[in-house]
Amino acid sequence: MRFDTRLVHSGQRPSPGTGDIVPPIHVATTYDRFAQDPLRLFYSRGENPTREALEQCLAALEDARFCAVFSSGQAAATAVLSLLETGQRVVSSDDVYGGTYALFATLGRLGIQVDYADLTDPAEARRALASDAALVWVETPSNPLLKITDVAELSRTAHARGALVVVDNTFASPALQRPLELGADVSLYSTTKFIAGHADVLGGALVCDDEELAARFAGHRTVTGGVPGGLDCYLVHRGVKTLSLRVTRQTATARAIAEELCDQPAVTEVRYPGLPQHPQHRLATRQMSGPGSIISFRYRGDPEKLMARTQLFACAVSLGGVRSLIECPALMTHRPIPRAIRHAAGITDDLIRLSIGIEDPVDLIEDLTAALEGD
Repeated sequence: MRFDTRLVHSGQRPSPGTGDIVPPIHVATTYDRFAQDPLRLFYSRGENPTREALEQCLAALEDARFCAVFSSGQAAATAVLSLLETGQRVVSSDDVYGGTYALFATLGRLGIQVDYADLTDPAEARRALASDAALVWVETPSNPLLKITDVAELSRTAHARGALVVVDNTFASPALQRPLELGADVSLYSTTKFIAGHADVLGGALVCDDEELAARFAGHRTVTGGVPGGLDCYLVHRGVKTLSLRVTRQTATARAIAEELCDQPAVTEVRYPGLPQHPQHRLATRQMSGPGSIISFRYRGDPEKLMARTQLFACAVSLGGVRSLIECPALMTHRPIPRAIRHAAGITDDLIRLSIGIEDPVDLIEDLTAALEGD
């Protein structure tokens, strides 16, 4: 099956006995063992049919064999980091989500070193990997600067040194980029974002093709309890069916808004992989099937006043939903990162991030233009 067909059909077999074309939502916490033939289900922290249907779907989207879903993207990230042992080293993109940075900060107390590098620069990536690293953590497009890393080249370099490569593919989603096909070992998602798509459910996922890794992720989830319930899994699975439709619309609108922002006097820089002036525009065109629907730009005025003036763009964290959002990373999503480190990475107080929804593009442009001209 092709990608768009998998979105609708994977993990969606009609229910035995009733023929429901939407599988029922399993909310039971435990199962009668004598009613099962063969015995398969024991306790819902470990097994749940609705959860398994979602996992089958998400694995199929990347032509992978395994997927483990979690209660949030942070829970999924924690499962990846559980692979590490004291004394090991992580190399990470220098531009990552604030929650990821906060999670990495806890590793120091466990005797695990995290080094940050500009992984978009092949020479710097090679230097960062010159000494032993157990894990390479990549965000591409990155949050919030939308830097693009060459996953194939980085994976070759990392694997030659025995390191695993994890790609946080939340911003692109499997609709635009499939890291396992590019050589990565694990694709990580906050399914809260584009995959679910409606800002009404939390979730995370790890997709891989390695049986041992998959078993470790599932085992970690069972022991630590970062499991999503049946209703949450149903909502994510329902949302994923329209992923391509939503992302196609969002990307087209984002491209139009990015071009409009380039002509705004109050905007000093626009960062969007779909623009020719983006530093990794050619790589984005080669590696992704579209530039996505997240835009960052630098604004001359007061960011809080700008965000207060928009009517259609809600001032809120998160992204990837059907409603458009605006935020200032330095004041919101990336505030946990110390100011000096934020600024050194380019996450300054003038940086604004947009998540483009599915509203009419003309209305969004008018709303944003009016807010920018409000000074």
